[in-house]
Amino acid sequence: MSDAASREPARDPQDLERMLIERQWAGDIEGMLALFEPDAVVDSGAGEWIRGREAIRELFEQSFATGRKFQRGEQRPALVKGDLALTSTKLPDGSITAEVARRQSDGTWLWAIDRYSVAF
Repeated sequence: MSDAASREPARDPQDLERMLIERQWAGDIEGMLALFEPDAVVDSGAGEWIRGREAIRELFEQSFATGRKFQRGEQRPALVKGDLALTSTKLPDGSITAEVARRQSDGTWLWAIDRYSVAF
């Protein structure tokens, strides 16, 4: 994946999940981070919320170090209201993700909130 392709912005909130997985599999942390708002919040299920791109970068670097790869799942259609969208995917292990994306001033979409699993 070229740098230009890895940095292509999401023009539809439905594209974010696919782009994140493609970039992770390509080893492109910067491309992954480009899908999140600068002050985004991620709940990875590890008991703490990760806030901001630098902290999210550390989370992704740790994931790369373990060799863990995100898996494609059954993505639900994005639920869009104005400049907000709820995205969700049922993963092969049965867990379900939930994310909130926001339309940016240039019309592209970035995640503001990412919860790896909505199971309690």
